[in-house]
Amino acid sequence: MKFSVSREVFEKLDNVCFGVIVAKGIDNTLEKSEIIEKLNQAIQDCEEKFKDTKVKELEDILYYRDAFKKLEINPNKFMSSIEAMLTRTSKGKGLPSISPIVDLGNAVSLKYMVPLGAHDIDTLNGDIEVRFSKEGDTFIPLGSEEIETLEDGELIYSAGDNVRTRRWIWRQSEQGKITNESKNIFLPIDGFTDKNYESVISTRDELASLLKDIFSCNIKVGFIDKNNTEFEID
Repeated sequence: MKFSVSREVFEKLDNVCFGVIVAKGIDNTLEKSEIIEKLNQAIQDCEEKFKDTKVKELEDILYYRDAFKKLEINPNKFMSSIEAMLTRTSKGKGLPSISPIVDLGNAVSLKYMVPLGAHDIDTLNGDIEVRFSKEGDTFIPLGSEEIETLEDGELIYSAGDNVRTRRWIWRQSEQGKITNESKNIFLPIDGFTDKNYESVISTRDELASLLKDIFSCNIKVGFIDKNNTEFEID
């Protein structure tokens, strides 16, 4: 099984890059007070730092908004996941605690202001790929049972014709969500080689270290850009 990014993606966004973590052997059923503390601290830091700020005008967020425009995605209608989280926390609305893995990912994502995904490897049907959609691709929004059918040309995370994330880093699907039963998890971090490369790598390395320390799980890390478009998950 592998993670890959289509060459067509780099033709559209030549500077896009992906930090990669594969964590295997996780027990996501146990409450971890240290994770809740990290999440609460990250939320508090963002609220204090950005309470009087227009999040969409932050330089780190403009990177993603500009990329969305290149992809013909309206960033005002479809905010990237990191913009949505920062907007919510800056308004004092916090974030819900979902599960240890998701909470830990959100804490590190907020700290470095980069989007972070999480996919249950055991629900994947084949390879996972970042590519442009084709007719027949289907998506079930998180928390829904309704099937959406995509048109050609939308940037997605996919496993076969099953769309795992729509509009690149906008919304994740129901099929790949992390649950308390998730044991083997693929975590991509999306960024740009010439904009926030250091943040992508710092997020990857800090999260990988925390996962290993807290969960005593097996960790594998990688990196994808236009010069290295594939990563072996297994």
